[in-house]
Amino acid sequence: MHSTTVLIDKSDGIGTLTLNRPNVLNAMNLQLVGELGVAIDNMESDTDIRVVIITGSGNRAFCAGADIHEMRGMSAEDHTRSQKLRYSTQWKLATCSKPIIGALNGLCYGGGSVMATSLDFLVGCNLTKFRFLAAAYGQLNATWTLPNLIGWPRAKELLYTGRIVTGEEAHNIGLLNHLVPANKVLKKSWELATLIAANYPTSVQGTKALVLEGLGHTWKEQWDAEHAAREQRFKGLSIEKGFRDFISKKGRN
Repeated sequence: MHSTTVLIDKSDGIGTLTLNRPNVLNAMNLQLVGELGVAIDNMESDTDIRVVIITGSGNRAFCAGADIHEMRGMSAEDHTRSQKLRYSTQWKLATCSKPIIGALNGLCYGGGSVMATSLDFLVGCNLTKFRFLAAAYGQLNATWTLPNLIGWPRAKELLYTGRIVTGEEAHNIGLLNHLVPANKVLKKSWELATLIAANYPTSVQGTKALVLEGLGHTWKEQWDAEHAAREQRFKGLSIEKGFRDFISKKGRN
């Protein structure tokens, strides 16, 4: 299927998905949500892709959230189907076996903030602003993502108030991993993606799986899970293959 609301690029083991509705700040209508879900499925199944970057088109927004104008015209049945599609796509983003970096080139409001907090980590700039607006709109979201990123007290404040969080504050509280100039957001995201893509994909994907699966488990249960994964699910490289570069140096610095 040809995608118009999500631009797709693949290069050097990195897949880049660009939300492409700049005239409405990349608001998520059903077409975008559906095309994003399909794109993630394709990235998941593409053995050449090792890491994914998601960004927004234009220079104002990553994503302004759901397309409220479209939602206003929906019947009750359409709204129910819409919610199922949105939750399905969000779950795909959160659980994709391959790391997903959010390159936040601008504001990130409502459903955009929910999407961003579902990704592995985020790169932002001075134009990046978050607002978690569910409480203002009589909805519920981000309760299972945001607390794991920034801790319960800060998450509660942002979810209860819906206030604006600047890029600087987001970086200070750990919501953004990196804060860079606006024209460097994609460059920094690409640099990080390149480092990830250079590593053994089974180890990277195994690490992601164990981190997600370990949420809520005891330290001992997480230790046991890692040991079992090394032996069964995510077997690593042999010493000869894994340390090939080191061995080839034969002790030289």
